[in-house]
Amino acid sequence: QVQLVESGGGLVQAGGSLGLSCAGSGRSASPYAMAWFRQAPGKEREFVAAISRSGGNTYYADSVKGRFTVSRDHARNTLHLQMSSLKPEDTAVYYCAAGSIPTSDRLRYNFWGQGTLVTVSS
Repeated sequence: QVQLVESGGGLVQAGGSLGLSCAGSGRSASPYAMAWFRQAPGKEREFVAAISRSGGNTYYADSVKGRFTVSRDHARNTLHLQMSSLKPEDTAVYYCAAGSIPTSDRLRYNFWGQGTLVTVSS
């Protein structure tokens, strides 16, 4: 079992930057691909970014490509999401997840964090 805990959410102005972290505990998250998803009020949870087990391959939703960067630190068992040029439409609860392959399909992820809220004001 992998426990995931997100941190770093908060309030930021449009155009600003924010970094999220996801700490793994219990069983190591290193054997897993990992991803970030987000869910805005009244909307379905959507894919944001994913990273392979090695960290050598990354994948992004078109809506965040060029603005967000996903990375992982195996030594610290953590996942990061650096967000820049934030827009009000980026407002959502952000979740990290671990699964067997890096995919945009949320059903393929076995372990989830509890989420952290990001609010972007206009």
